[in-house]
Amino acid sequence: MRVLVTGHQGYLGTVMVPVLRASGHEVTGLDIGYFADCVLGSAPQDPPGIAADLRDVTAEQLVGFDAVVHLAALSNDPLGALVPQITHDINHHASVRLARLAKDAGVTRFLYASTCSVYGSAGDGLVDESAPLRPLTPYAQSKVRVEDDLVALADSGFSPVFLRNATAFGFSPRLRADIVLNNLVGHAVLDGVVKVLSDGTPWRPLVHAEDIARAFAVCLEAPTAAIHCRAYNIGTETNNLTVAEIADAVAAVVPGAKVLITGESGADPRSYRVDFAAARRELGFEARWSVAAGAEELYTEYRDRGLTAVDFAERFVRLSRLRELGERGDIDGELRRIGHAAASAGDSPVRVGG
Repeated sequence: MRVLVTGHQGYLGTVMVPVLRASGHEVTGLDIGYFADCVLGSAPQDPPGIAADLRDVTAEQLVGFDAVVHLAALSNDPLGALVPQITHDINHHASVRLARLAKDAGVTRFLYASTCSVYGSAGDGLVDESAPLRPLTPYAQSKVRVEDDLVALADSGFSPVFLRNATAFGFSPRLRADIVLNNLVGHAVLDGVVKVLSDGTPWRPLVHAEDIARAFAVCLEAPTAAIHCRAYNIGTETNNLTVAEIADAVAAVVPGAKVLITGESGADPRSYRVDFAAARRELGFEARWSVAAGAEELYTEYRDRGLTAVDFAERFVRLSRLRELGERGDIDGELRRIGHAAASAGDSPVRVGG
């Protein structure tokens, strides 16, 4: 199958591409390159790629593909809260536009990277795909809106599927340090302290980046009837943990690390435990990675690849990276790439926080 992967130079895309290639698919990437050089260790081997802003993709660029794996987005809640309109423009409007163009270009399968954070504040009970959606942040809200709009596009020749991924963890050559397990292991390695700013009680479902990639591979190969216009939670119930339990798992792996729960950020309303049975039952998908194994992997990779405190706090944090690109004049106030001529003509660099 000829597959276009958007966001192939991101955290998940860098793990996804080798998995899809190993499954026999011909992969092309599409990425604007915000995070292409945010690499820890050796540079990954990227597939042939299209350098384009998601907002500017054309139908011609999508002709000839059998499927689109849509990962590209402004990822994480803090960034979305600071630039909510841009988050909706990219994550919602540009995503729906991409799907519409893909359909017009003859693409028959559209795999959308959604999120379990659409469940918001769901209490202590397990929630499955039929649960009410209570998105609490612009990031999660954009995901819900895309799902709704893609349902309206679906027909006999165009099959979207929504993979509601649990919070990702695990090593990727294009690392992210601003997701919970990756972040806590980094602090443990660099500072010796597993620092939790909340009270540690919120529930989080976690899933390894490699398991997410395997789930997408399964959906590429599943019968159309199984995935057509369906949502699937991606993860495993054993990785439904409180933030305090995640911190304890990190301390058990990193020698000498101590857990410190400060509670300084107050109660976090985002709390949900997720039921992943549908993907097991209907797709035969089983997540393989435990949180403990992921913490061990991250500890080993951070130690062996020489993770530094500066890179951990800046290069591998999405918000800090975009701020850096803005200050350098590489992107404008709408997060669009600009050249030196445009910058000198008076385009204001982006101000993301600070």
